[in-house]
Amino acid sequence: MTHLLILGGTTEANALAKTVAEQGLAATYSYAGRVENPRPQPLPVRVGGFGGVQGLVAYIHHNGISHVIDATHPFASQMSRNAIEACRDAQTPLAALTRPAWRAQSGDDWRHVPDIPAAVDALNVEAQRVFLAVGRMHLEEFSAQPQHHYLLRLVDAPEELPLPNADVVVARGPFAEADDRALMQRHGTQLVVSKNAGGTGARAKLDAARALGLPVLMIDRPVLPERTELSTIAQVLDWLAHSGVNLGV
Repeated sequence: MTHLLILGGTTEANALAKTVAEQGLAATYSYAGRVENPRPQPLPVRVGGFGGVQGLVAYIHHNGISHVIDATHPFASQMSRNAIEACRDAQTPLAALTRPAWRAQSGDDWRHVPDIPAAVDALNVEAQRVFLAVGRMHLEEFSAQPQHHYLLRLVDAPEELPLPNADVVVARGPFAEADDRALMQRHGTQLVVSKNAGGTGARAKLDAARALGLPVLMIDRPVLPERTELSTIAQVLDWLAHSGVNLGV
């Protein structure tokens, strides 16, 4: 019996869930539980962690999961590593639905750093007005550089902030370049700090930075063990078909 487990929380995962539901396939959509009001899905939903690799193995066996599709954020590296190891132990097919990384274009002024700690170190400079577009999970790490005035755009309003000087904008993408340009101008942004998330929903800040001639501190994606990586829903369906799933077409 086919029962897909979609590790979600991204635009790509939402689109995949819609297609899977339309195909009539049995599937469960898993949210990590980091957003207070996640988007509703056309599939049964579970929320929260699995309890590490062994917890995910137990979930796969207990729920008869036949295939796992990792459509998490490119920086959800621990979940992705756990999925790789768990699917190997459970002998369950795994594929990742990944969005292409952003690449600098003519006119961009990007400085690359390998990870969050390196980005924090790179901010060990005189005070600037920084658009810190890294999500709320890493704000504590940037408190090591309290001299800056930070602009934060978060999906949920934070209960408390570890940064002494910060303006918070609560909003959910996708965003438009003109709006992000106006946002940066309004807050006097001098530097943008961004994870290389890829996709279109959050790219507007990079286009706005280019238009305004602002530098970007770009945090490169974590390196993961080898896995099957697909970039479109059509490729996922093809992979499922070649893995023995009857798509009814």
